[in-house]
Amino acid sequence: MSRLGNLGARLYRGEVGYDFVAKRKLWYGISILITITAIAALAVRGLNMGIEFKGGAVYNTPATSVSLAKAQEITEEAAGHDAIVQKLGNGTLRIQVSSLDTAQANEIKGEIAEGLGVDADAVNAELVGPSWGKQIANKAWTGLGVFMILVVIYLAIAFEWRMALAALIALVHDLTITVGIYSLVGFEVTPGTVIGLLTILGYSLYDTVVVFDGLKESSKDITKQTRYTYSEIANRSLNGTLVRSINTTVVALLPVAGLLFIGGGFLGGGMLNDISLSLFVGLAAGAYSSIFIATPLVADLKESDPQMKALRKRVLAKRAANAMKKDGEQDTGDELPEAAGAIAGQRARRGGDRPTGRR
Repeated sequence: MSRLGNLGARLYRGEVGYDFVAKRKLWYGISILITITAIAALAVRGLNMGIEFKGGAVYNTPATSVSLAKAQEITEEAAGHDAIVQKLGNGTLRIQVSSLDTAQANEIKGEIAEGLGVDADAVNAELVGPSWGKQIANKAWTGLGVFMILVVIYLAIAFEWRMALAALIALVHDLTITVGIYSLVGFEVTPGTVIGLLTILGYSLYDTVVVFDGLKESSKDITKQTRYTYSEIANRSLNGTLVRSINTTVVALLPVAGLLFIGGGFLGGGMLNDISLSLFVGLAAGAYSSIFIATPLVADLKESDPQMKALRKRVLAKRAANAMKKDGEQDTGDELPEAAGAIAGQRARRGGDRPTGRR
């Protein structure tokens, strides 16, 4: 068995472990700091919405020898604001200019063609209206709301309302971090981004449900024992699924990292960034929240239950009694040699004073 597999088996059996639940205030603090940073980025910088949401035009030019930097300069001078210019593999250009109407789009098309030295009729222009983007955004928000409601209902039935609430908080946590990262790096938000966000919700929920399922099994008939509190059972269950969560996250992140860093970064496939960044950040945030947020939150909520409070008192009382008993046995064991020596000395003295019967 590999070292990682051996560690996973030892974690599952409870032979080793890390106390995630006891350090939950640290994890909460980190998450609050990241969330505040994400919200501040959204408030200050906002999101770089694509033309699908703002409206605009997409120009596809024939092959040209003009450099990418020069094409960017020509386009921004014609449009009067920022534009996205991408060079495709066959030497053609894909140019996106937002916030244009039909008349402006035709005018800019001619200026771009003149600056690039190509025929204006050879430049293909596609005009995208903002109403289409608004419809997509509204449908995405509606789908997200329905998804959240169904998740809460399912988890409340399959587990309990405390786990449903913790899972919902973890999902909102993942969404906030992902959207905040988009705001910080300035990547364009497109329908592909929305698809990526909805995808990570499903993955994050899967990872959380795996941990919760193990916790449900471990905490069955928990009030009939006095060895562990609910928080300790939750931590043991979390450690038991830790290696599995790490393995599934790493395997999922590797191909997404290839899309983001190699396809989108090194090879220049900018359109890959739309979905790959949301997947990469969301998968990492989902793994973090399922381990450091969801389970500690369940433990906090559960420990407020009267039955769990009573269990904690019984567990702590039993441990205190066992500790006192152990200390008492140690003290008795230390005193035995001294007491035996004292008794032997007394007997020797009495024996020396006793008459022998000889005259």
